[in-house]
Amino acid sequence: MRKDLVAGPDEGRLGCGPLITPWSEQMRPLRQQVFDRVRAEGLVARVQVAKDLGVSPATVTTLTSELIEAGLIEEVAVPRDTDHGRGRPAVALGVRGAAHYVVGMKLSDREHTAVVVDFAGNKLADDSIARDPGPALVADMLDAVDHLLNRVCAKAGIGRGDLSWLGIGLPGFVDHDSGFVHWSSTLVERAVPFAAAAQARVGLPVAIDNDANLVALAELWFGAGRSLADFAVVTIEHGVGMGFVMNHRIYRGAQRLGLELGHIKVELDGALCRCGQRGCLEAYVADYALAREAVTALNLNASQSLSMPVLLESLYDHAKAGNATARSIFRRAGRYLAMGLANVVNLFDPALIILSGVRMQYDYLYAAETLAEMQDLVINSGRPRLPIEIHAWGDLMWAHGAAALALSAVSEKALTAQREIAAQ
Repeated sequence: MRKDLVAGPDEGRLGCGPLITPWSEQMRPLRQQVFDRVRAEGLVARVQVAKDLGVSPATVTTLTSELIEAGLIEEVAVPRDTDHGRGRPAVALGVRGAAHYVVGMKLSDREHTAVVVDFAGNKLADDSIARDPGPALVADMLDAVDHLLNRVCAKAGIGRGDLSWLGIGLPGFVDHDSGFVHWSSTLVERAVPFAAAAQARVGLPVAIDNDANLVALAELWFGAGRSLADFAVVTIEHGVGMGFVMNHRIYRGAQRLGLELGHIKVELDGALCRCGQRGCLEAYVADYALAREAVTALNLNASQSLSMPVLLESLYDHAKAGNATARSIFRRAGRYLAMGLANVVNLFDPALIILSGVRMQYDYLYAAETLAEMQDLVINSGRPRLPIEIHAWGDLMWAHGAAALALSAVSEKALTAQREIAAQ
């Protein structure tokens, strides 16, 4: 196991977006390949783009000239390393950050988080607002979106009119293509056309997605998954989610509601899950599952109503202090998690699994015996053991994924306009 506790997606980064291998790009328009390569590299020479994509320098020169004219990329003077700053600097290409600004926002059960990034993926500002736990009315949630958007724009020093797109992530069954939230633990209502409602409220194009998909997008655009074609991100906090990247793209399923790892069945007629069914993985691993067991372990009665964070912290402290019952609760949750992760490996054979979310502070969930049991449950084919990384970016990770969703949408719109102009 490789354990990486990273501070955030912006530290020491140059460039953003997936580093797609040339062989997997053949079906994408060449102009888009050139643009994505420039953004992924941060700063890159034309000749290097031509070499990476296997096309002629003249073709790259033509396409980059069109992208410069459209204001999407720009030439940047880079001092040569060998001449100690003397003479004419080399010229590299970079995405023009000021071309577009987007906001990524994560709506959760505890707080809402937002980040502003420019077109090159550079963070300008972030902010968060606390919320009362439990589901909210759609109208109240839209009020919170509007309020947080105003706050984060003010911190970034830009007006809302300067924004091109808003990306939003929510937990639950979220259809990215239609903009519908079929069910979310954060909303009272079901079957809500949330993207359309948010767009009408804030006056911006809005893209939404399941929050676990956005963690995978954050890793794909800013983190450990940039150079990987296939990897999985498993999130553990109030619920259990999974985002899966296949061939450098988020896989959502035929009805865009797939990869609900938290709702695979691990016990027939088992514990009640918040989705209404029984025996789901989430009902044994998520916050509310641990809290349910903690009431018994800590000998609490119904009148001792502690908040869930306090309850879980107390359970963890008891486990660390050697309380056998508390330790058994985490061990049991870890065994169920091992079963779920083994199923992911057996089904999808990813290059990497990243465990993420606020519960990564509870190392019992990824203790050596838990991961060893996972490996024992994986089909024995003689392959090397699958690497697992633990990432604790915090809630800004989710917002960065929403920003990547918005960047992807605005890039597609801008490049489509370029294709239409070129075709005239």
